[in-house]
Amino acid sequence: MFISNTHMSRRQVLKGVGVTVALPLLDAMVPARGWAQSARPKVRLAAIEMVHGSAGATKIGAEKNMWSPAQVGRNVDLTPSSLSPLEGFRDHLTIVSNTDVRNAEAFEAPEIGGDHFRSSAVFLTQMHPRQTQGSDVRVGTSLDQYYAQKFGQDTAIPSLQLCIENVDQAGGCSYGYSCVYTDSISWASPNQPLPMVRDPRTVFDMLFGVGATPQDRADRRREDRSILDWITEDMTRLRNTLGASDRARLSAYLEDIREIERRIQRVEAQNTTGEPRELPGAPVGVPDSFEEHIKLMFDLQAVAFASDITRVFAFKLGRDASNRVFADSGTSTGFHSASHHGEREDRVTAFARINRYHISMMPYFLDKLRRTPDGDGTLLDNTLVIYGSPMGNSNVHNHKRCPLILAGHAGGQLKGGVHIKAADSTPMANAMVSMVQMLGLEMDKFGDSTAAMDLNQVQSTTL
Repeated sequence: MFISNTHMSRRQVLKGVGVTVALPLLDAMVPARGWAQSARPKVRLAAIEMVHGSAGATKIGAEKNMWSPAQVGRNVDLTPSSLSPLEGFRDHLTIVSNTDVRNAEAFEAPEIGGDHFRSSAVFLTQMHPRQTQGSDVRVGTSLDQYYAQKFGQDTAIPSLQLCIENVDQAGGCSYGYSCVYTDSISWASPNQPLPMVRDPRTVFDMLFGVGATPQDRADRRREDRSILDWITEDMTRLRNTLGASDRARLSAYLEDIREIERRIQRVEAQNTTGEPRELPGAPVGVPDSFEEHIKLMFDLQAVAFASDITRVFAFKLGRDASNRVFADSGTSTGFHSASHHGEREDRVTAFARINRYHISMMPYFLDKLRRTPDGDGTLLDNTLVIYGSPMGNSNVHNHKRCPLILAGHAGGQLKGGVHIKAADSTPMANAMVSMVQMLGLEMDKFGDSTAAMDLNQVQSTTL
């Protein structure tokens, strides 16, 4: 295909009244002679936390490989583990097992028992939170924010922070800890937690309502119009300048946006019928269904990555001590209750079902990234997805053998297709310092790291 030496700006947008829609990467945005340099993709980062650790951190769970597979190295069998839903993505999967998050432990007697109320703040900072219920909070700058502060200024939104459960509790929580430690995994500085957004409608408006006033957005919703209705003229003009492949790519991208918008509208319509809700206190745009909610948030991340609105997301899937029931997991026990299983095999097994259910949400996101072109690869090739927990065995509130997996190739920096088992007492921060280096940050220390971990190593022994 002929590509003109004149090209469209990567920052070109479609604009209407109160609407700004960024575009995906199109062939027309890259001049022919500058393809290799201009089209070099930027790495996206999605850091995802799930609370309460894993069944595999228990003695019986480790023996039965309830979290990670029995083998290390390549060609491992994921079947018995909670990671089995990721079988279709094994080439993009890096499993890091047996790492500890020591900075989430109690350092002094007054901190004992407060693990649920400080752990989330440790996940992406790998630092120990100051015990306080006041405003003098302190932990550390999080991995996602180090990346956003260096590279996020190139995008319309440097980073976004999302969550699934209620995290708007102000003031002090339990055991002498401020609620912000429980509510946020993203810290712009040691004393600046960033708020997490729970409502998909709010995220949608942030991504595509640049320049709109609250009244503009309210009027558009009241008229039951799509944001695409406001950019029809701009859209038609742009399509007339594009080649066939770019027109197809643009149409698919805009249809993705419209489908997300339709689903949000359906949720809002359902939640305003007056019928009793499973989540009575949740915003009107929040689905009662965990699966529907998480898929909406994943879709929003995927379109934002595709259009380069932002390259950084932090996503909190649960709140510590939440007792939400995940009936589709096969157990009716509340999440927190299930995590306190008393080391009974039947109850540990039930907790493992919840772990597997949570992991089963990930293929939806990874498939969206894999099916989205980005330069000469896909978004999944050019994304680093981090999924883990700062807790190990929640039954005893310890932070050893914490779950951690990576997905994507991070722009070619991460090979994938491997299970790495760290030596006993290895800090999770050792893996994270390697991640920040892959992201282009010149750091040789992160949290309590002792050395950078080789995330592309090949081991060939059985656990």
